[in-house]
Amino acid sequence: MLNQENQGKLIEGEDFYYTPEGYKCFTEKHHLKRGYCCKSGCRHCPYGFDKKTGTIKK
Repeated sequence: MLNQENQGKLIEGEDFYYTPEGYKCFTEKHHLKRGYCCKSGCRHCPYGFDKKTGTIKK
């Protein structure tokens, strides 16, 4: 269980990783912890959002 001190902190390797280009890429686990789709077309989106069509695939 997370204590209050660490609730807002991101953990590298668990919540995100750095791409070879140096960008921060959020993991599926982070998206599920956040609890909603941001509709940005994330690489690991567990909600099925398609940026090209602007729809969520079920």
